[in-house]
Amino acid sequence: MSDTDAAWAAFVSRYPVGAVVHGDVVSVVPFGAFVRIGEFDGFAPAREWSTPIEEGSVVAVRIAAIDAAARRFAVHPA
Repeated sequence: MSDTDAAWAAFVSRYPVGAVVHGDVVSVVPFGAFVRIGEFDGFAPAREWSTPIEEGSVVAVRIAAIDAAARRFAVHPA
């Protein structure tokens, strides 16, 4: 198992769907934002947020979905 595989497995184990955590907004795009939790960036769809989120801010999010095979996850406001 590579270091990345191990890190992803640890992430999924630590942050299951429904977990509430704080993440750093690392990038904002017209349709949402990318929020870094640990070593990985998850997508926060703009339609889920009542107010715009800004790059560099720390936000409370809930893990909404995980695609383990693609190593992707989505977050919504907590």
